[in-house]
Amino acid sequence: MTQDLAGRVRLGEFQLDLSSGELRTLGAVNGGGKVLLREQPFQVLRMLIQRGGKIVTREEIKKKLWPNDTIVDFDHSINVAIGVLRRALGDSADNPQYIETLARRGYRLLVAP
Repeated sequence: MTQDLAGRVRLGEFQLDLSSGELRTLGAVNGGGKVLLREQPFQVLRMLIQRGGKIVTREEIKKKLWPNDTIVDFDHSINVAIGVLRRALGDSADNPQYIETLARRGYRLLVAP
C-alpha cells in the first residue's frame, strides 16, 4: 500500500481515492475498471488501510459505522459491506488476496502496507 499526496492509496492492482471513495483498477483507460464504493464499504476499507495489516474487529467496525444507538442488524450489515468490497476487488473469502476474515475476530488487509 502506497499513498501519494493527492489522497490516493495503492492496494495491489487497485488505487483508492480517499476523498471520493472511487476504486480504480491500475492501468484502466477512459474510466474503465472504476467503482464508486458506497459509504459503509468505503469506511470499512479506510479502517483496514489505516490499520496496515493489523486486525480490525467487528466491534470496531460496528462503532465506526453506527456510533449511536442505531438499531440495525450489525452482523448482516458488516457482512454485506465486506462482500461489496470483495466483489469490487475481485477477492474471495475462500482464497483471499486482499481481505482476510479472522473467524469471530474481524478482518485484516493482506496487501503490503
